[in-house]
Amino acid sequence: MPEITVNGVTLFYEDKGAGADTVVFSHSYLVDSTHFAPQIEALSDRYRCIAYDHRGHGRSQVTEAGYDVENLYADAVALIEALHCAPCHFVGLSVGGFIGMRMGIRRPELLKSLILMDTSADPESKKGLRQYRLFMAVVRWFGLRPVIGKVMSLLFGEKFLRDPERQDEVKEWKRRIASLNKKAGMEFGKGIYARAGVYEELSTITVPTLVMAGENDTATPVAQAERIAKKIPGAKLFVVPGAGHLCTVEEPAAVNAAIEEFVAAHASAKSRIGWFKA
Repeated sequence: MPEITVNGVTLFYEDKGAGADTVVFSHSYLVDSTHFAPQIEALSDRYRCIAYDHRGHGRSQVTEAGYDVENLYADAVALIEALHCAPCHFVGLSVGGFIGMRMGIRRPELLKSLILMDTSADPESKKGLRQYRLFMAVVRWFGLRPVIGKVMSLLFGEKFLRDPERQDEVKEWKRRIASLNKKAGMEFGKGIYARAGVYEELSTITVPTLVMAGENDTATPVAQAERIAKKIPGAKLFVVPGAGHLCTVEEPAAVNAAIEEFVAAHASAKSRIGWFKA
């Protein structure tokens, strides 16, 4: 499987498909890049799709340090530059959105378009910090398994969790989340919960931007997506019906359609021809 060493860490990534345009996927906390599998499957017949695992997640290296948002942003920039895929369409969910916003503000030349999913431009709230400290206290002593129910309710909506036909998926995601390296999970959480806000800088983003959010996301509610979309000039907003935080898993058909339409509208002429043929 492909790996690349950038910014002092070895990152695992999937590189699938080919085309004049590249779509880069950046995932959420506690999971890995496989939560974009339905989107990669839908897009890779027309685009080069790159999905990487953050440090400490999935098959990427567990490092001693470097889990703050600024360094995660530096990881992503270094990856894009090393894989020679700029300017790309950057799709970031949750933590991936933290990274995407910073990239849009600071390195717009790396982007053709930006898709921000289930994310926030603000520092963590005091309530969120209290919950995080309690969560970390449990994880430090007992690991993720005792809190897996709470984690699942933050990452997924009730529709998905209670669907009798999707219980095998629910069990698999529980297994993956519970298997996360404890040290990495704690350090990563500490880093992202201490992040600075970038809301006031959003008005400087000039690349075409789509903001998406699950209708029932409790981790980053729709109101946060609305706030981001209003601040970024020309940004579009799409609320995914019936979805929670990981809308890419829960409602892939709706998410795929929105991403495909947006990326096609801002892709190179050669990629747009492929879209119309499809």
